[in-house]
Amino acid sequence: MTLSERINDDMKIAMKSGEKQRLGTIRLIRAEIKQREVDERITLSDQQVITLLDKMLKQRRDSITQYEKAGRTALAEQEHYEVSVIKGYLPEALSEAEITELVEAAIQQANASSMKDMGKVMGWLKPKLQGRADVSMVSALVKQKLN
Repeated sequence: MTLSERINDDMKIAMKSGEKQRLGTIRLIRAEIKQREVDERITLSDQQVITLLDKMLKQRRDSITQYEKAGRTALAEQEHYEVSVIKGYLPEALSEAEITELVEAAIQQANASSMKDMGKVMGWLKPKLQGRADVSMVSALVKQKLN
């Protein structure tokens, strides 16, 4: 079963069980997927769906920060809920030890010795981390290792 099919099945289950908040979030996910498929005239692969979900997750985290700064707790709670639903479709997150291992492997693979090689290292890492780790946190770790 593809990730898109799983999302569709979960939408049907949420409809039948009357979970309105979950249903709304799943519909947002489906709308993003459909929009991209229509725009590009393709059917998204699981990896492309994961990339899309990762982008949605980042948007939600940014919104949470903004809502909390503005004191809009109800909106922040809604975004927290959406984050929890989206995370359910992403692969299991990597531990810090696994991330550190991948960063070190990427530095060796790219023969990186300075910050000039950061792009090569991140280019090697990004597909392996998609949906499994916060890329900005990994980027900071790479900078730390290269300095």
